[in-house]
Amino acid sequence: MNLIAWVVLGILAGAIGKAIYPGRQGGGILGTMILGVIGAFIGGSLLTFFQTGSLQLTAATLSIPGVFVAVLGAIIAIFLWGLMTRHSAV
Repeated sequence: MNLIAWVVLGILAGAIGKAIYPGRQGGGILGTMILGVIGAFIGGSLLTFFQTGSLQLTAATLSIPGVFVAVLGAIIAIFLWGLMTRHSAV
C-alpha cells in the first residue's frame, strides 16, 4: 500500500475510532493518523490470527472491510494507550 493510502486509512480509522471511543483522547491530526495506522496493524494482525491461527504483522487495506478492521484496531490502541498513560487518583 502506498504512502497516500496509509495516510488516508490512518486519518479515517483514527477519526472514527476516536469518535466511537468514550471520553476525551486529545491529540491533533498527526496523532489521529498515527493512531489509525497503528490500529490498522493491530486490526490486520488480529484478523490474520483469527483466520489462519498464526500471528503475523499485517495491515488492513484501504477497503470497506479494511477500514472496519482498522477502526476496531484503533479502538484497541486507544484503550491500550489509556491504560499506559493513566494516572492514579491518589
